[in-house]
Amino acid sequence: MEERAAYRSPMLPTPLVTVDWVRANLDEVRVLDARGGPKAREGYDAAHVRGAHFADLERDLSAPDDPARGGRHPLPPIDAFRATLGRWGIGPETPVVIYDTSGGVLAAARAWWMLRAVGHEAVAVLDGPWDALPTTDVAPAPAMAPPYPARTEGWALPTVEADEVDLRRVDPAWRVIDVRAPERFEGRVEPLDPVAGHIAGAVNLPCAANLEGGRFLDSAKLRERFEAFGVPPERLVLNCGSGVTACHTLLALEHAGLPGASLYVGSWSEWCRSGRPQARGA
Repeated sequence: MEERAAYRSPMLPTPLVTVDWVRANLDEVRVLDARGGPKAREGYDAAHVRGAHFADLERDLSAPDDPARGGRHPLPPIDAFRATLGRWGIGPETPVVIYDTSGGVLAAARAWWMLRAVGHEAVAVLDGPWDALPTTDVAPAPAMAPPYPARTEGWALPTVEADEVDLRRVDPAWRVIDVRAPERFEGRVEPLDPVAGHIAGAVNLPCAANLEGGRFLDSAKLRERFEAFGVPPERLVLNCGSGVTACHTLLALEHAGLPGASLYVGSWSEWCRSGRPQARGA
């Protein structure tokens, strides 16, 4: 197991951070590897950024799922996540950098959102190739620090439940945005859930469009795109398949200077099992 030195808490750019910055400050930040997919752990064990702890989407960033109640990746109990942060050695003053192998889509942005939602400010997602940083196959030892101290009773960033989504999807003062790929939104394919399609009234803005060449678009370009919806960010509801990739667009909104949108954690995986209105097509 790899040992880490004490942190000097450098000023961390947020919400995105460059490869060059991380390389220069690698020994002073806590790094999380949040790659997703069925071979995520295998990939991490083969090579990861030096000092990075593995943030398991299924175990650390989600609770055991009941897709009909909370979707395929419901949030874990907040106290359980605070304990996980302690196991990674993260306290209120710890600068945290998160990466995955998919440009932040799976599941660095989800981990970023969860850290922000427990009140942690010094957290950023790597905007660039993770393997441009020093790598190793040696896992760091668990820090076994105390749980992250509670700052709120629940998650501090806005979330919505299905009943509220049902109201917002027909309200012209709001926009429900589905960030999945067009073929899934339109119901032409559905590899994960039993029904294809989308929440009736939702609009499609694929999260893949937040990136170009594996990097986030310029903040001004993203801001122009989001402002085209004609409503303030506080009236945006983001959903996807199971509340993971929606966080990528929440990160893009933050990068664009437009925080405040809500996450529908259950997303399509819950909605399609609920009997609520569904649609297909563009």
